[in-house]
Amino acid sequence: MKILCDVHLPIKLVEFLKSNAIDAIHGSKILDGWYTNDADFCRYADENDFIFVTKDNDFRDSHIIKKTPRKLIKINLGNISNQKLIEIFSVNLNYIIEIFKKESAYIEINYDNISHIS
Repeated sequence: MKILCDVHLPIKLVEFLKSNAIDAIHGSKILDGWYTNDADFCRYADENDFIFVTKDNDFRDSHIIKKTPRKLIKINLGNISNQKLIEIFSVNLNYIIEIFKKESAYIEINYDNISHIS
């Protein structure tokens, strides 16, 4: 499993994922980093079979309308501490891994649940 975290997410999330044997990279470390446009992140994620993780609604819309990125985790948690975000991923990591065995998948992480949308 490979995860690409949007530039607006903490690098600590990438570190947590790596510590759990997941190939993870932060968006600031690829392409044009902070200056990379959404379409280029989507293309990179799809071409390299990454799950894209973001808080940005534009990626949700792109997934639904354009089917890119093919694999998406949309975080709906507002301003949350890094520690709490990592706790949520930790508790749900096995479920996330199982969902993303598919060619295309989308989940939303909310305060009280994780919704498997597609």
